[in-house]
Amino acid sequence: MDQIPVAGEVDTEGGCVPGDKRRADARRQPQAQPGVVRHHLDGARVRQAHHGLHQQELRRHGRVSRHDRTSGKPPLSLRINRCVNMIAHLFHAPLGESEAAVGVGTVGSSEAIMLAGLAFKRIWQNRRKAEGKPCDKPNIVTGANVQVCWEKFARYFEVELKEVKLSEGYYVMDPEKAVAMVDENTICVAAILGSTLNGEFEDVKRLNDLLIEKNKETGWDTPIHVDAASGGFIAPFLYPDLEWDFRLPLVKSINVSGHKYGLVYAGIGWVIWRSKADLPDELIFHINYLGSDQPTFTLNFSKGSSQIIAQYYQLIRLGFEGYRHIMSNCKQNAMVLKEGLEKTGRFTIVSKEEGVPLVAFSLKDRGRHDEFEIADHLRRFGWIVPAYSMPADAQHVTVLRVVVREDFSRTLAEKLVANIEKALQELDELPPKLQAGSSEQKDAVAEKSALEMERKVANYWKKAVIAKKKSGVC
Repeated sequence: MDQIPVAGEVDTEGGCVPGDKRRADARRQPQAQPGVVRHHLDGARVRQAHHGLHQQELRRHGRVSRHDRTSGKPPLSLRINRCVNMIAHLFHAPLGESEAAVGVGTVGSSEAIMLAGLAFKRIWQNRRKAEGKPCDKPNIVTGANVQVCWEKFARYFEVELKEVKLSEGYYVMDPEKAVAMVDENTICVAAILGSTLNGEFEDVKRLNDLLIEKNKETGWDTPIHVDAASGGFIAPFLYPDLEWDFRLPLVKSINVSGHKYGLVYAGIGWVIWRSKADLPDELIFHINYLGSDQPTFTLNFSKGSSQIIAQYYQLIRLGFEGYRHIMSNCKQNAMVLKEGLEKTGRFTIVSKEEGVPLVAFSLKDRGRHDEFEIADHLRRFGWIVPAYSMPADAQHVTVLRVVVREDFSRTLAEKLVANIEKALQELDELPPKLQAGSSEQKDAVAEKSALEMERKVANYWKKAVIAKKKSGVC
């Protein structure tokens, strides 16, 4: 975000995500006027409200924000601070009664992770310099299942990436192996709340407990960062008793994506720090060429405000119960899909029930065809289901993954299962694979097929966009 909240600038209209949106609206001025869409979306288990009525509200809210600036009322930065406060309370940040949360809005979790990593690196460097020790070889411990942004951080900012390898049947970071890799140069251990590969939550509490013991034995102070890009807006609503956030003393920062399960357009992300002590002051810049002093800690300066407004709008309109209903519905639809796939008898489910509402599955018998062929065949039915291999040392395992979002209904889940069964039937009827043709010919055919599919997808979305532009035009 453009302004980093400090103590004394707490959202006096309520720092927490409102438990009930009706009570929340009663306490607040109707700046976003959520009542306009309440008849249609009354906290029920509905899809994301990013259509006509929601867009009208965003435009209306934008006009209110401009009026605020001209009239001297708090500008958009106040909405940013309120989002930071609400998310920090959602993650159980240990804040005093009048203390504001420390956090920033970003263009996504990738930028949020870069900022959190820089804070860890600077704190580690300052501590090493104070102790008169070398500080030129920092490292970070993660699982091999991390998203590519962690590799980017390590390469761009010259930090060694120490990855805990995976194994078949265990596709997340093992806390014991992770702690064993920690040394005096480790700036932090990164845990994932919602693995990209199978949606599983890593055991952050176990990692915290093991790391506390190692810190006591060695005298180190190795902290934890939680990459909650996917799970940050799921766990608080579906698994409130799960300890993964600031309830654990070594968790110093958490990132979350608003454009995943925060129910906002891409791209918006957030990074929240436990306290001001966990964000070094020397990383914060102060500028005044926008008319007033603005503390800023971001990789890029300019960004759109619509996603910030949308996040603020969703938080105060849906409230805790609204988010809980939507996430519960996603989980139920994921279970429908999972049970349908299990009934076919052809797949092994590699995702877990406690995690992101997605279904990751692989073939039990890959003798006649593999997951990539199924993914390619499903495109004929209009489904784009990714197939991919696991990282080291489980790269021999290939899976398909379906992420269940708020607009993925039970009907769609049942239809997808039926289409998968149809694809399997058609593949079973094909003759065995022919071992003919050079590898160069096969690569050329595969490249041509990929280009044709890209054109089909591009044409489909082009038609969809044109059709949407025509609708409602006077």
